[in-house]
Amino acid sequence: MENYFLENLDFEKYHGLGNDYILLNDIKWNIPEKKKSELAIKLCKTHFSIGADGLIFVRNSENADIRMRIFNNNGLEAEMCGNGIRCFSKYIYENNIVRKDQINIETLKGLIRAELNVVNNKVKSIQIDMGSPILECEKIPVISDDNIDKCINEPIVILDKIFNFTAVSMGNPHAIIFVNEQLDDDKLNKYGAAIESHERFPNKVNVEFVKVLSKHEAILRVFERGVGITNSCGTGTCAAVVAGSILGLFDKNSPIIVHNDGGDLIITYDGKKVFMEGPIEKVFKGVIEKIEL
Repeated sequence: MENYFLENLDFEKYHGLGNDYILLNDIKWNIPEKKKSELAIKLCKTHFSIGADGLIFVRNSENADIRMRIFNNNGLEAEMCGNGIRCFSKYIYENNIVRKDQINIETLKGLIRAELNVVNNKVKSIQIDMGSPILECEKIPVISDDNIDKCINEPIVILDKIFNFTAVSMGNPHAIIFVNEQLDDDKLNKYGAAIESHERFPNKVNVEFVKVLSKHEAILRVFERGVGITNSCGTGTCAAVVAGSILGLFDKNSPIIVHNDGGDLIITYDGKKVFMEGPIEKVFKGVIEKIEL
């Protein structure tokens, strides 16, 4: 494909607990499919462009109110993102793309419903119906050493340590590991990277280390697939509460406060569905005069 130029490309930047995203109205721009990944890599590059964990495209949908497509900063498209979909919801409401308090959003995971808390025409917080978690190894996917259907508290040898992980998908794969003491950045990078690319995870995996404080509270640190350490992960926080509930560490049907590096998310798991609530902030908006792809 010949070189492709974009001029006066308008965008907005948002973050959910420090998990930051660039939002583009692709209904307006209609970026060619083969250029979306390259655009994500260029725009998300820290110091050389806007910088972000990912790029989110707003698209029309035939099956819902609107469609979200999200690309990580390495150019790979993700199935879903809990913080990203809250950024997306605020963006489309405040830009009059979909002006509803309840919005049905098409994602690669499927249809997701967002309930917006709107005050004076501004979205203050958003609760997302994240749907049902996926626990079957084949669907996540994850390879079980014992050839069992679910990987619950299963041991895995990583470098010089043995961890126990529970595999959960919230539309994207997660390995949840409960720890007595949280890992510092060096150890999070070291073990997170080794687990992310481990042969047992054919599509790689997001890695969450969770310290339980009580039946209703925990601390979470995340090594995100294709990104590295991030300030928070919405789907990972949901997966952690699901895993903790299965293991009896959290109370089902009760809100669980999970402290991410960037702030707190409130997760409720009723044994069937997961609900996530948290704040969203618009950082700034701008225009790129010209970009070549």
